[in-house]
Amino acid sequence: MTSAALERDGRPGPKLDDNFGRAGSLGFVVAIIAALGYVFYNVYRDAAAVSVDPLTLMPFALLLLALVIALGFEFVNGFHDTANAVATVIYTNSMPAHVAVVWSGVFNFLGVLLSTGAVAFGIISLLPVELILGAGSASGFAMVFALLIAAIVWNLATWALGIPSSSSHTLIGSIIGVGVANAIIQGRSGSAGVDWDKAADIGKALLVSPAIGFGVAALLFLAMKTLVRNRALYEAPVADTPPPLWIRCLLIFTCTGVSFAHGSNDGQKGMGLIMLILIGTVPTAYALNRAVPAQYEAQFATNSAAALRVLGPRAQVQAAPEEAAARTRAQSYIASHKIAADTVPAVSTMIGAIDQQVREYGRLAKVPAAVSGNMRNDMYLTSEAIKRLSKENALALTDADKQVLTEYRGSLDSGTRFIPLWVKVAVAFALGLGTMVGWKRIVVTVGEKIGKTHLTYAQGASAELVAMGTIFGADSLGLPVSTTHVLSSGVAGTMAANRSGLQMATVRNLLMAWVLTLPVSVLLSGSLYFLLNKLF
Repeated sequence: MTSAALERDGRPGPKLDDNFGRAGSLGFVVAIIAALGYVFYNVYRDAAAVSVDPLTLMPFALLLLALVIALGFEFVNGFHDTANAVATVIYTNSMPAHVAVVWSGVFNFLGVLLSTGAVAFGIISLLPVELILGAGSASGFAMVFALLIAAIVWNLATWALGIPSSSSHTLIGSIIGVGVANAIIQGRSGSAGVDWDKAADIGKALLVSPAIGFGVAALLFLAMKTLVRNRALYEAPVADTPPPLWIRCLLIFTCTGVSFAHGSNDGQKGMGLIMLILIGTVPTAYALNRAVPAQYEAQFATNSAAALRVLGPRAQVQAAPEEAAARTRAQSYIASHKIAADTVPAVSTMIGAIDQQVREYGRLAKVPAAVSGNMRNDMYLTSEAIKRLSKENALALTDADKQVLTEYRGSLDSGTRFIPLWVKVAVAFALGLGTMVGWKRIVVTVGEKIGKTHLTYAQGASAELVAMGTIFGADSLGLPVSTTHVLSSGVAGTMAANRSGLQMATVRNLLMAWVLTLPVSVLLSGSLYFLLNKLF
């Protein structure tokens, strides 16, 4: 690639080789070192705050390595996926390339910081429950390393070939691979190792979002041609000429929105995995949310009593099991998805036991460090069991009953599903810095190799607007979607609507990557899990 990409019609394309200079490169390295130092300092501080010396922990080295790999995944995600956000502003001359990637990096950073965490825990819920509860065990570390390494390897492979593939798709395939491998190791059917209901919801989002990107972007482009009759908007940019001011502002706005939405959605995947690592390794510091509102405990007691009133009449045996037996029964129910006569009594026992513990300690902040890990596991198990019971037709739950159980689940999740600010900052740094490197290969593919003609101002604006709206919508529903799939399909949709023609070689590569991503990541992560499980 020379200092300017050469277009097929002979016109010079945007300058892609401008860099940040020596000072910028030095600042980049310093930022990486500072981010890693910030992570290590916060882990040490939080562990020391609960009277645990992290330097005496045997798995401390594995903890740091796992954190570095998790942040590495987000770094690769940054330059692999976010290139889609800047391709349109670069190829329409709305922003210089080096300015666009820094701009996108900043808003990726902000998107992560302001994210809700819903996507993070939605991804985690795909994992086998026994690995979630034992995240600090040898199998837990094998799980984390296997799925992250598999996702990074496939992302780097597709990036090296300049093929826009989905990091979301890759990570979900890796999680499924670990779940299937774990089930086989446990002597169960491979299909028993994954929450297929949740996987189906996520799969639908990943399948439908590219179709939305293609169709809606095409319709929006055609509507724009009908309503905005400015010929310059539908012609290729001339040399370095920027678009009209209003369309330039729109393109920069959509680039900003896609970057922010990407950070808000994709950044959460790394946060969820980091929390799993921290909870498993230093449960005394991270198992419970000790910063819940002051009224939490009173509301928790109210919701617990209401949940028991709903489930009590539906218990099919008289004697409630002991707490240990109830825990085992709940875990078996979640893993097998099969309700038994003692399932409801077991869950009722756990609801009462957790409520008694919260009442005994008064506040989550006062729960002793020694019991916080087990209490968190009980709360997680109960939440997952309640989620499944709410869908059991055999229980004949009314809508009001389901609402009661949903509110109780919310109370449980408030105490266990939280993300410390420093985790958000660390992931934000990784994703934001990753955005600023390695972006050229994917940008060239999106800008030059999808359609047979140069991307026009109107096409860029249509594709980015739809991508931004789709990702924000998915984020509000707690579902992961692929920025890559939505944006690249949006560009293809505008090319089809304009009858510009598509480069079928690129389309075939995109479809091939889309088809292969899931099985390859499943095989990679499953194989790595088998290997690492033996090594650990």
